[in-house]
Amino acid sequence: MPRPLSKIAPGWWDFTTLDQQLLDDAAKLSAKDIEQLARPGFRVVIYDAREEFFLAEALEYLQAWKESTPDNPAGLCGPIGPTEQLPLVARLVNELNWDVRDGHFWGMDEWIGDDGRPVPPAHPLSFMKADKELCFDRIRPELRMPESHLHFPVGDLAAYSKSYDGIRCVVMQGGQGEVKHWAFNDPPRREGAYRDEPPSPAESRKLAARATDLHPLTIMQNARTSAGGQLSLVPMRAATVGPRETWKAEKVSIWHPGWHDNAFGMRLTALMISKRIADSAVPMSLLADHPQVQFNFYRPAINEVVLEMH
Repeated sequence: MPRPLSKIAPGWWDFTTLDQQLLDDAAKLSAKDIEQLARPGFRVVIYDAREEFFLAEALEYLQAWKESTPDNPAGLCGPIGPTEQLPLVARLVNELNWDVRDGHFWGMDEWIGDDGRPVPPAHPLSFMKADKELCFDRIRPELRMPESHLHFPVGDLAAYSKSYDGIRCVVMQGGQGEVKHWAFNDPPRREGAYRDEPPSPAESRKLAARATDLHPLTIMQNARTSAGGQLSLVPMRAATVGPRETWKAEKVSIWHPGWHDNAFGMRLTALMISKRIADSAVPMSLLADHPQVQFNFYRPAINEVVLEMH
């Protein structure tokens, strides 16, 4: 049977092209069911307090930087979305007098403007700008790592990718967008060789840091969360860390606060990773084959998937 067309954007692949039974099974999961999806290589952690959730995310930064030395550099790749952990990172470093000068950091992605170039740091939506203003510029200069230890996908993407070979990525954090991506690893267009089937998981995992087109749902989501709904303000392309770099990270830690994706989406990807169902129409599900993945949930955001009028 041919796979159905997307209910969101018929010219693209996405989660609405999956088998309906899988979608129904995901929708039925309770919070207790989600906890029981854990298996070797896939850990599920649920936090009851919002403060505890973001503190735990911030501590992953310090734990990664603690392992870095001049002879064995190490660091963390972090997202914009969520961002609430970033000021906490700076506060912890400053209050604990924690010297992180040997640490490294990779930004996950950056918007690409209409001119085909990464948006400048002064751009209101710049991810580099957010990382620096919310975190790194707030760390006291005598404790802060040098600019050369901050790696953003804004120039030579091959050099950005190569940096994961010379520096150990202890953990790659991420959020989950409504199209079920981490970073901007969006599903592909439904065209050419991928008209009838999306790329195989093995093929998708070969993708390195690159400039890529964004799924319409990603553009809609970012207009909602960052532009007051004004779609014309959101770029249609972005540079992103790829699966190739992600598989060089020792651990992938995904944070679900509940406002980037919804109750159904968080269930779907957890179920697919738990059951080792990898499908490139659901990019997050590719992590089913990563050796160490952790999903972190804020319990009130798990909610229920019910059909009701609001």
